[in-house]
Amino acid sequence: MAIKFDKQTFQLHTKNTTYQLQIDTHGRLMHLHYGKKIEDTDLSYMLDEGIDRSYNINPYEVAFESNYFLNALPQEYPTLGYGDFRTPAIILKNADGTTALDLHYKEHELVEGKYELPGLPATFGEAESLKITLEDTASGIEVDLLYAVFVDKDIITRATIVRNVGYETITLKKVQSLSMDFLYGEFDLIHFQGHHVAERLYERTPIGHHLQHIGSNRGISSHQHNPGFILANPGTIENFGDCYGFNLVYSGNFNANIEKSETDSTRVTLGLGDDTFSWKLEAGQSFTAPEAVLSYSANGFAQLSQNFHKMVKENLSRSKFTNTKRPVLINNWEATYFDFTGEKLVEIANAAKAIGVDMLVMDDGWFGNRFDDNRALGDWFVNEEKLGGSLKGLVEKINALDMKFGIWFEPEMVSEESKLFKAHPDWAYRIPGRNPSMGRKQLLLDLSKTEVQDYLYETISAVLDSTNIEYVKWDMNRAITHWFNGELPTDQLGELQHRYMLGLYRLFDKVTSRFPNILFEGCAGGGGRFDLGMLYYQPQIWTSDNTDAINRLKIQYGTSFFYPISSMGSHVSVTPNHQTGRSTPLDTRFHVAMSGTFGYELDLTKMSTKEKEDSSRYTALYKQYQQLIFSGDYYRLTSPFDTKQITAWQITAQDQSESLLTVVATDVIGNSPNIYLKLQGLDEQADYEINGKTYSGSALMNVGFKAMQQYTGNFPSAQFYIKRK
Repeated sequence: MAIKFDKQTFQLHTKNTTYQLQIDTHGRLMHLHYGKKIEDTDLSYMLDEGIDRSYNINPYEVAFESNYFLNALPQEYPTLGYGDFRTPAIILKNADGTTALDLHYKEHELVEGKYELPGLPATFGEAESLKITLEDTASGIEVDLLYAVFVDKDIITRATIVRNVGYETITLKKVQSLSMDFLYGEFDLIHFQGHHVAERLYERTPIGHHLQHIGSNRGISSHQHNPGFILANPGTIENFGDCYGFNLVYSGNFNANIEKSETDSTRVTLGLGDDTFSWKLEAGQSFTAPEAVLSYSANGFAQLSQNFHKMVKENLSRSKFTNTKRPVLINNWEATYFDFTGEKLVEIANAAKAIGVDMLVMDDGWFGNRFDDNRALGDWFVNEEKLGGSLKGLVEKINALDMKFGIWFEPEMVSEESKLFKAHPDWAYRIPGRNPSMGRKQLLLDLSKTEVQDYLYETISAVLDSTNIEYVKWDMNRAITHWFNGELPTDQLGELQHRYMLGLYRLFDKVTSRFPNILFEGCAGGGGRFDLGMLYYQPQIWTSDNTDAINRLKIQYGTSFFYPISSMGSHVSVTPNHQTGRSTPLDTRFHVAMSGTFGYELDLTKMSTKEKEDSSRYTALYKQYQQLIFSGDYYRLTSPFDTKQITAWQITAQDQSESLLTVVATDVIGNSPNIYLKLQGLDEQADYEINGKTYSGSALMNVGFKAMQQYTGNFPSAQFYIKRK
């Protein structure tokens, strides 16, 4: 059994980790250990008891013991009002206006299979689950702490349900999905900050005696921060050291706090929320917080990443395409922007077919009066004048080339200059008496309203039913502001942020369930909503609107810590690049884009004969390697944040039969030294062939491989296919 309960102690075991909880003598739930697997040993001897922590507060029932201070104890789900002054996992306002909450153990239940969270994306598959119920009898609040153990993945998930079993209304101000206390230890925080066209950039800082916060108030998980972050021992590197990964299966506003206390303990909390969140909970009602996912590695970041990658591919993403080959596509956005016709798209498709591309994707500008980004969002009917005929006719022309067809939507948005807005102005987020704030000249539809969800479902379905569409790019191009819904009481407006996400998830569920044979790709101004919640519905996400291959090295590096290569939309674009103006060799652009879903983002009709020949060769190579790229273990051999010289990575088949090594030189110097790399993931007892030469796995991993020598030019690169003999 993965979950055991004995003598007030809960043991949750995965293949290599243990998570231990205990109901203490006062009925409170304490966290004793999460980390390397241990035998079923009572670890309560680690607790800070029997010590008089001066100037601390005791709960009333132990007021005369002077040795039981919640501020120094590792509580599993800490609250306010009883002497713990660190970051709480839950904040509420009682009917009398107070915020005190004192949770004690009530009962627990071993749940068969994986628990479910209706209305929210969550992991699934073979797992054991545990529900622990805590109660505060004075306020009539019960909190269910849910745990699931994925033994072979070294993954544990957590979720929280708050139930009002009393008689009066309470208001939730904060509900975190997990809280975890580390009794001692020095840690670094690794998180992934950034901005539009520079998302998920690696940043590592020591955790000191202060509160560190990451999160989003933007209505999306955001370009600025990602819900995934890591706590690591200071010496931890890719293949050595202890590290803990935390992530949230949620796509909206989130909140994560990391705090080191005066007794040198460290607390981590993670969950939904922002500065204005609240939720009114009437008697008899419950609130379900989204799922958090955690994993521990004693062997550095590579193993931690692989744990999350396998979880996403096998226990989170529902799409039939998650673990299958996917088409190589050409998207017309950077080729034409809004300036295209059906005839131009057919020309691009013909050029794409000649180099082995499988699909044409028609981006923004095909609908309504959409000739720029000022108008027509929400009017999801085909502009046949622009296309020179019906959508069905265009798709048939593309299909006649033996190519698939995909289409772009931005369903969550509306333009003021649109038929939809004129008919339903109350469907957009606007505060009465105030001018709305604009983003990309557009407003947000209120997806908390069922009628808005249903309208979008019907209009999207009508387009997808009308012809043979096999791919949808679902975009979302602005942060959300001016939250208002005139149908909600004023004391419930703080619920809108979460109600929006519940509505969006309902819409995603209906659309993807109705069209299971369509490949959906997420997008939010590129990588503004790259999170586990989106990956539940869509197996891939457009990683960034920045297609510059050198910038992508850092973006894809940071993204890889939590998200598999198969989830990263990555395309070859034109040079000079449209975002940076940088000129990069075509080989390098191919090598970088091959560590992703791979496609093209340029006008192929303008390629030279040599470029077309190279493109044809690389398209064929990618198709040859795609199964390895999608299913193999990913290794970051160097960091673009630690060295300006090269960035190198390797993807190795799980059976160690083959591997793909890629190296990009980002700083060329005169009389350059050779680039040597120690490879990862191979069989030390086997021999491997690289470019016709034989090497032992032991030598490649322990001595190294000469990956580049006397390299010159602008951003040269190299790629090596490695095959076991």
